[in-house]
Amino acid sequence: MAGDLDRDTMERAYARWAPIYDAVCGPVFEKGRRAATAAVKQTGSRILEVGVGTGLSFQDYDASHEIYGIDLSGPMIAKARERMASGAFPHVKEVRVMDAHHLDYPDAMFDGVVAQFVITLVERPERVLDECARVLKPGGEIILVNHLYSERGLAAAVERWFARHAHTFGLRPEFPFQRLQAWAEAHGGVEVAERRRVAPLGVYTLVRFRKLAEGERAAPRLAAAG
Repeated sequence: MAGDLDRDTMERAYARWAPIYDAVCGPVFEKGRRAATAAVKQTGSRILEVGVGTGLSFQDYDASHEIYGIDLSGPMIAKARERMASGAFPHVKEVRVMDAHHLDYPDAMFDGVVAQFVITLVERPERVLDECARVLKPGGEIILVNHLYSERGLAAAVERWFARHAHTFGLRPEFPFQRLQAWAEAHGGVEVAERRRVAPLGVYTLVRFRKLAEGERAAPRLAAAG
């Protein structure tokens, strides 16, 4: 399996993507994005978007939410700020260039944290998840949506082959769900609440982690699907 992506590769890749991201990636990621925002809206009012990109998801929220967005890419954040400047999204409180490995927010600030098509691309996924859990209130949720690779069969072989060429473009098709499950078990303060394919084609997987209250024990391990 290919290694984790490094920060320089990602910054270069997404600087190239920023001018065309909405037109090229917006339609491709729309179903997954909306599934993730629908899930995180159920967690409460104050939400952190990790990897907010150009702010395509701003339209998925309303005045009952307070949205904070971060992204490693300066060009992406510049596009998001242009969206904010339109005045159409007063519920977006701020967007900042920030490294998700070191979130500049206090403990237990957010009801929900959402990362759309992000966790498979960061340099140290477990560290990012640790930070997401830290800034989350007890009972709150981390919502991820991503393509998680096929763990067996021909599809897995094809995805591993594609991975050799995909990293240059800021893509990583060979990230397994088991790595997320292992993080939750090692962390001890979160549990996997849900894992499901996103309709209509099931290309993307949505994963929900719930932060446990002090003294609460995780439910039995979620069975692997597919």
